[in-house]
Amino acid sequence: MSNPMRPPRTPRPSASLRPRTTLRSGTARFALPAVALTGALLLAGCSNTADTEPPGSTSAKMNPSPATTPTWAPVTGSPQVIPAVRSFRRADGRGWRPSSGARVVVPAGAKSNVADEAQRLAKELGGMTVVYGDQTVRPGDIEVKLSGKNGADNVPVQSTADEAYTLTASGTRLTLTAPTDAGIFYGTRTIKQAVRAAGGLPEGTIEDRPDRPQRGMSLDNARKPYTQDWIEARLREIADLKLNQFQLHFSDDQGFRIQSDTHPEVVSADHLTKAQVRQIIALARSLHISVVPELDSPGHLGAVLDHYPELRLRNAQGRVIPGAIDISNPKAAPLIDSLLKEMSELFTNPKGAPAYWHLGGDEYQALMSSSPSTSYPQLARAARAKYGSGGTVEDLTTGWLNDRQKTVEAKGKNRIEAWNDGFFASPRVSADKNRMVDYWTGKETGKRDPASFLREGRNVMNFNDEYLYYVLGEPNQFTYPTGQRIYQSWTPMVIRGTQPVAVPASMTGPNRIPGARFAIWSDRAQAQTQQQVAAGIRLPLAALAQKTWDPRTPALSWAAFQALANRV
Repeated sequence: MSNPMRPPRTPRPSASLRPRTTLRSGTARFALPAVALTGALLLAGCSNTADTEPPGSTSAKMNPSPATTPTWAPVTGSPQVIPAVRSFRRADGRGWRPSSGARVVVPAGAKSNVADEAQRLAKELGGMTVVYGDQTVRPGDIEVKLSGKNGADNVPVQSTADEAYTLTASGTRLTLTAPTDAGIFYGTRTIKQAVRAAGGLPEGTIEDRPDRPQRGMSLDNARKPYTQDWIEARLREIADLKLNQFQLHFSDDQGFRIQSDTHPEVVSADHLTKAQVRQIIALARSLHISVVPELDSPGHLGAVLDHYPELRLRNAQGRVIPGAIDISNPKAAPLIDSLLKEMSELFTNPKGAPAYWHLGGDEYQALMSSSPSTSYPQLARAARAKYGSGGTVEDLTTGWLNDRQKTVEAKGKNRIEAWNDGFFASPRVSADKNRMVDYWTGKETGKRDPASFLREGRNVMNFNDEYLYYVLGEPNQFTYPTGQRIYQSWTPMVIRGTQPVAVPASMTGPNRIPGARFAIWSDRAQAQTQQQVAAGIRLPLAALAQKTWDPRTPALSWAAFQALANRV
């Protein structure tokens, strides 16, 4: 029985991986063009006679030289960035713009954990000099410094307070402080965007931090293979929007898209090598993005089961159920566990940082039957054997996911997720209490309201398919989501349908609804090219960034927000 609401996982003909194409990467799209930088320097009108350091210098302490105070037209209005800053206290003055001879000053030194952030910003602003140590901050300079007590170490982000930053433009100087390097990074995103949009920052102080701790994008790389270049371009794009998660759905009925050494037979021709995955993870980490791998089971395993036909689930009439594994077969769990262990070792995490894993769990066809025990008698027998005479197919399936969770937890994963339809009404077995609900839909008959998950104490991530599902080809009455609709109508509390979840306010805060991810599903893989997908998701991602960063009604109209998105 197919699910009429979830995008169908229909097979598609195999195709060779498209050659990599030059895309508008985050760097290319957002970095200050040389001509724009030249204009900014001319506007600043500052001579460079006192500073002879080469661009990108990583020298130690240098003797400060006299520097001419730069002059420029005042930067007016509020900071023009996406997402908008939470607080800006205006002051009298001309603000800050990039100027000739200006430097990025890092008091903590070249080996500090913010040195890379300073170097990135300097490059993005056209090749500014970076200097380290006890320096005199000169007119036009940007000073970057940590305020936290653990400033000398790479401190994993544990809350939105760790992502906060303060930016002060005063007396032609710019000061960026934050408790962690993540906060420093987000401050540099604000500087970069403000220069793109308005030439600089107005005089005053920005105090900024996100509302929701988890903000990101999910990509179905299984049914449509995306190139490493494309994925890395999206990482840079979402990082500039201060989004901090990237979920990778790499296995489904149509493909298994990552190299496997334990089971090379299941890997599709179009796939990412482990070296490529490591490069993607390294880039994500440098951009303060957590990667959330997803190996879906016990459904959506068609690409794996093509090589293990004896493990395919069959109904009472002997018909094979596409994509579903027979969890009553004693050989099923060892196969999936071996893949989970191998992939868990590939997707590494920094020490002390949250270690994510997504179990999938959705659309197991056995539980979409009106009578699972009748339609799948072998599952019913296995449930009774394991859980007693009252054991059900729901119990067996819940136990399957619990066991897979133990497998990845043994490999160090500590932030476990599953789709909302992977949480079953199981009379004898409960889903692990530490598993988060990724709520994508609730339109099918019998599916639980998100309020029920919140009331039982579970955290719920927002994947609302009404607003946040970009389904290629628009099957099953899906339409491509628009940035305008997200910007004007959606909030993290709108988890299902178009209305906020009906629970007390104490259950809708960032500690219970930690955020949202925008999901790209490749149902009809040929419906759009990679470039078309990138163009189609640009404004929705910007709107999502705004609505997860600041809980207030946006100050800009949609037209003004869209115009700003086109500038930054």
